[in-house]
Amino acid sequence: MTTPSTKTTDTPSEARIVPARMAHLVYRYARRAETVAWYMKLFQANLVFEDDVLTFITYDDEHHRLAFFNMPDVPPKAGETAGVHHVAYSYSCIGDLLATYVRLKPLGILPFWCINHGPTTSFYFRDPEGNDIELQADNGEDPAAYFHSEAFAKNNLGVEFDPDELVRLWQAGASDAELSAVGTAATGKSTFM
Repeated sequence: MTTPSTKTTDTPSEARIVPARMAHLVYRYARRAETVAWYMKLFQANLVFEDDVLTFITYDDEHHRLAFFNMPDVPPKAGETAGVHHVAYSYSCIGDLLATYVRLKPLGILPFWCINHGPTTSFYFRDPEGNDIELQADNGEDPAAYFHSEAFAKNNLGVEFDPDELVRLWQAGASDAELSAVGTAATGKSTFM
């Protein structure tokens, strides 16, 4: 589906021009080889290019989705600092998200937080250098409508769930609507990352 890149107002000088898509992320890593291997497993990615300084990988038709600078002397990420909190990747449906969890679990890539935010069902992972990655699937036909609901007003963070229980329900034939309902496979916990 192609989305128009501009939205015109009354005069051409007020045309709104936006990017067609987000192209790639570039990271600096002290432990580049370990981290690249982690991302390659996470996304079933292909190596595009690698030398002593740079590695490029992709998981789709983009020439490189992720780039990694080899910086062995860069200091490790320090606790709470300003900057990017996490990067989120969306799957086309909850079944694809759950299948990805099932694929990653035996590889030892496990989420540290599983939560149904309402608009999304989300798994949060931490890469070897401490960066957080969210894998998510939208819930329902209009996820943005959830932000204006009474449920969101009462709980704007969401409800944690047991990923293995959600997978069990999925494998038993639960519908997408059942799987993505806030409270499905709830753990009763309410901690934040």
